[in-house]
Amino acid sequence: MRKGKSDISGWLVRRASWHAWAASVLVLGAHVVGVALRTSDGGMDNAIVVRAARTWLNGGSPYADRHFLYLPSAVLAAVPQTLLPPDALRVLVPLTVTVLLLAGWLCALRVHGVPWRSRLGVLGPAVLALGFAPFGHLVALGNWTVTAAAALPFALLLAARERWGWAGVVIGAALALKPLLAPVALLFLFARRRRALAGVVLVPAVASGGAALLMPDPAAFVTRTLPFLLRGHDGFVRLYEASPVAVLPRLGVPSPVAVALGCAAAGAGVLSAYRRWSRGVPGPLRLAETAVLLMLSAFLVSRPSYDHYLLVVVPLLLAGLPYPASAARGPWFWLALVPQVPGADWPWLQAVTRRSFRDCFTLCVMTASVALRRDRQLPLAGPVRFVAQRREQRATRA
Repeated sequence: MRKGKSDISGWLVRRASWHAWAASVLVLGAHVVGVALRTSDGGMDNAIVVRAARTWLNGGSPYADRHFLYLPSAVLAAVPQTLLPPDALRVLVPLTVTVLLLAGWLCALRVHGVPWRSRLGVLGPAVLALGFAPFGHLVALGNWTVTAAAALPFALLLAARERWGWAGVVIGAALALKPLLAPVALLFLFARRRRALAGVVLVPAVASGGAALLMPDPAAFVTRTLPFLLRGHDGFVRLYEASPVAVLPRLGVPSPVAVALGCAAAGAGVLSAYRRWSRGVPGPLRLAETAVLLMLSAFLVSRPSYDHYLLVVVPLLLAGLPYPASAARGPWFWLALVPQVPGADWPWLQAVTRRSFRDCFTLCVMTASVALRRDRQLPLAGPVRFVAQRREQRATRA
């Protein structure tokens, strides 16, 4: 038996067997069916947006519900759901969320040059569904964070192919639905793509501005929602926020100190992202990990900051696993994921309202693991090298 050092890159990017396909389909299908049987309206968070759309159709202001935190353009996007019966929503919403997560995963694979029919490509979503609790939370809630989870890898794929203008449009469209990817605008500044940055800004501005004109209270997002966000929500929602700014006061740290620590950590993350871009080796890892660092830095200080926000960044990191220099190869990345394993019994943290402590640990450790990962110049590393070798072997045989 060989006991020497080996690498998993080749195993990960080899074509998956039909057994792997069957296992992945069964896991994801069972997950969708289970959520459809447990919910009656497609998920609590999606129901908030649909209820806001119904309120607007009935002549009221969607911002009368203080938990509706989206831009006015999201109201119009939710209108088609108001035409569907609850029995259809309870199936279509978890199915749509799962499909969008799969689409984001496929784009993340292509950013890194990993074949979508590989073992990593086929088994990755099943592993996330079984071993990463935020995956199940996002599908069950029907939260529109899934739009960001699909849009960010797609935009990075376009950027990797030097289509920065379209990448800016994709990010802008995602912002119009949910303003979660705003920190990615800094990536366009790092890359000196100011024209593409115009798409990031203009698309949501035009969409939301036009939609606001159709609302009975056009300025409600500014007068009601933004103050609510700046105050840190209400006491109930605050129990689920994962950022250090929200978690540290629950541990006895004065709120001003917690805010200062969170801002310092976020600033260090943004600085690390800039260094990663300016000093890193050009390639998919630099592009993906810079965007991931920007998002993680924002999650450290943003209100709200929930566990399912991690679905925006974790697939991008996992898709780079075949590369020896990727952050996903570091032990601290996997340590950060340990608290997110479903079914684990954590003393004093079993209550739902206390899982934010685990989420905060994951967020902080994952940010550090990506920020401190050293970039190394590797000759045709990872899946690119393996796929090229396989093609050469097939050509030689022919």
